[in-house]
Amino acid sequence: MGSLSSRRIPSPTQVMAATQFVKDAIAHDPIVIFSKSDCGYCQMAKECFDKLKATYKSIDLDKREDMDDIQDALEGITGARSVPRVFVNGVFIGGGSDVRKMSQNGKLEELLKQ
Repeated sequence: MGSLSSRRIPSPTQVMAATQFVKDAIAHDPIVIFSKSDCGYCQMAKECFDKLKATYKSIDLDKREDMDDIQDALEGITGARSVPRVFVNGVFIGGGSDVRKMSQNGKLEELLKQ
C-alpha cells in the first residue's frame, strides 16, 4: 500500500514561522479568510461578507510557496487544515458552510457589529 499523504514534513522552524504568520494576520485585520483561488466554499464565504459590504483580507494559500506550512499551522489553531478558515476579530468562526449558515440566520451581521 502507498502512503496516504505525499506532504513533506516541515521543520520546527517552518512550523513556527507559519504559525506566527497566521497569528499576525488575524491580529492585523478584523476579518481574515485563508482560502484557495479555485475553492467553491471559499468563494461562498467571501460572498457572505461581500453581501454585508464587509472588508476582509483574503490570503490565497495556493499562490504561496508555504501553503502546506500555513495549512499545518491552521490545523494546530483551528483543528482542521481545510479551507476556508475564517477569522473575525481574531476568533475562528468556521469554514464556508459555517459562514453561510451564520449569514442566513443573521449571526454574521450581528458579529460584525460588535
